[in-house]
Amino acid sequence: MERLHALREGRSTMIVSSKQATPDFDGSAAEPESLNDDLDFSVQPLEIDDVEPDPLPDDKIPAPKRVRRSKPDLTMERLYQHWRCLLPTLVGPYARYHSRTLAKPLGPIPPTLSLCTQPVCTKKTTRIVCLLFDHFTTVDVVSCACATLPQVLVDFRLFPASPSQPRLAVSLDLLGFYRALFERSCDAINALAAALRTHYTRRGFLMVNKKGDALQDPFRHSLAAAVQWYDILQVEVEKQIDNAVQFCHDLVSVFKSGDLSTSQSDNGLPTLSELPLHSQCRSSRTGASILIQRCPACFGGNTFGRLLAEGGDIHVATDGNFHHRHRRSSGDCPSFYDPTYFLPKEEVDEMGKHAEKQRKKPPRTYQKLVPDEAVDTCETSYEAADGSKKKAAMDNFDDTGVMALICRHDIPLFFANIDSPGEQQKYALALIQHLFKLLPSDATVVAFYDIGCVTARLVSKHDILGVDIVQRLRFATTAMHAYGHEWACQLVYNPRLTEGLGLSDGEGTECLWSRLIRLIRIKRSSSRKRRIWLLDRHAAAVGHEMCSDLGEWIKRRLSHGVEGQGSAARQLVEDSTYSIDRLREQWLLQKESQLSIRAHAPARLKKQLDTVITLQSDLDTTEKAFQAARNTIANDPVVSESLEVLDGLE
Repeated sequence: MERLHALREGRSTMIVSSKQATPDFDGSAAEPESLNDDLDFSVQPLEIDDVEPDPLPDDKIPAPKRVRRSKPDLTMERLYQHWRCLLPTLVGPYARYHSRTLAKPLGPIPPTLSLCTQPVCTKKTTRIVCLLFDHFTTVDVVSCACATLPQVLVDFRLFPASPSQPRLAVSLDLLGFYRALFERSCDAINALAAALRTHYTRRGFLMVNKKGDALQDPFRHSLAAAVQWYDILQVEVEKQIDNAVQFCHDLVSVFKSGDLSTSQSDNGLPTLSELPLHSQCRSSRTGASILIQRCPACFGGNTFGRLLAEGGDIHVATDGNFHHRHRRSSGDCPSFYDPTYFLPKEEVDEMGKHAEKQRKKPPRTYQKLVPDEAVDTCETSYEAADGSKKKAAMDNFDDTGVMALICRHDIPLFFANIDSPGEQQKYALALIQHLFKLLPSDATVVAFYDIGCVTARLVSKHDILGVDIVQRLRFATTAMHAYGHEWACQLVYNPRLTEGLGLSDGEGTECLWSRLIRLIRIKRSSSRKRRIWLLDRHAAAVGHEMCSDLGEWIKRRLSHGVEGQGSAARQLVEDSTYSIDRLREQWLLQKESQLSIRAHAPARLKKQLDTVITLQSDLDTTEKAFQAARNTIANDPVVSESLEVLDGLE
């Protein structure tokens, strides 16, 4: 009881002292209250939980921990749905703005924006804050049934920051400038918002609240929404342009073929609905238009069928990168963008299930180009061949990397999102299979891959890609990684030692990764779908730039590659004392000798000998264990039955 009263007295004393130090609202100190008001003399069992801690001051109370959403909520879903419904209505105003201002200096924004010419319309005026290049201003926007508020803003080169009731708009020219910067750097909304605020402040434009206090971060959220959905508007405009171009292309094909049985419109031309777009379809003579748009030098021809021994028609390279990860804790957002470069997850997973199913079946007979001993060594020495090798912790990351497919001109064609711990071969196989779906039925392909020898044996042993594709497909290792393979493997798969591959090296993926390296850090903390959007849009920018520079690329390779290395090789042949026919004959004899099974017999025998030695070592260890157990039992006073049991175990 004494201890209980002492504790209660100490508790009351602390409360009183704190109350004495607490001033009233008028500034005077409060009088201490009676101690009896805070004391309770009823006898209760003394427990630690009964003693309450001292209350913390308000400025020291820890803020509640913010829980980050891992999935989008209903409010965000509705917001994104409003944006998706709004963007198609802005294509027309954006096209008018672009045609009106193309190659012309920009004029000032009028104080009142209106498009309505009907006096009977019910008009509504809204004040909007507009962010321009050099300042921000406020304008009155008149909307009605003829033109909605976002349509009026876009027609006057302003983009709304909200889909339904915007209060802030951003200049389309400012967004276009940021888009060009975005394509050559990375997503930097925070930097743009801070830089814009600093620029406005230095020019004497300071945004304040109703009390006159300067706002510290007034633009970031609005700019983020405007940048994202302005880019989606650009995608919608590009899609309609591609549709129109494809329609004209199909129209020309119809008239050239003389097939006018298609239903016609009022002007005598086939309707767009009767001419399906072929961006994802192939013809018997040409590839799909999506391939032609990405690299006309590779896919723009109409003659295919070159033998694989002569180099094939098309050279592609594939490789994986495990730096482009995504943290699981960063969560996800609603779907807002349909990627044009990334394969659907369902297609990749279906390839993985199909490959696993075929592996369980007995292997079929095939012609071995390289002894299995050499390929086995390559398979164990490369991490890419080990699908179970964990390159990222799945507890922290839900997406662990990206697989890319590029053409011989280093232009990106397609991507596959890696969501497994290791670099499983299903990603490369899915990319190759998707490519063949878009190629003519007689086109041949040479695929460069770090573990091309392992993948070639896999598709030869098991019916994973189908006979039609395997007959038109040849694998090779990339030039840099080839020298880490067995010599017998290099004789068949090294592009510098095989005929027909020229100066194709398959290392263009490394150049692609270097151009995307600046996205690594920011993508890990972005939402999952925003990460795909960032990669897809940057891939489109890189592809467009490289396609525009295709002539210069070919010119550089011809001057520094074909001419330079070709003259050096001819000089070496001329300096030798042997003819070209003699050198070729000796090279063929060397390949035949070093690719024979007999040449790899020592390695096979060594492997079998190692197995026997391992078994003998295990037997010796077991024998020592039995002998130790026998000695222990023999030295103890045990019954004879124990020794009989031990003899039975032997």
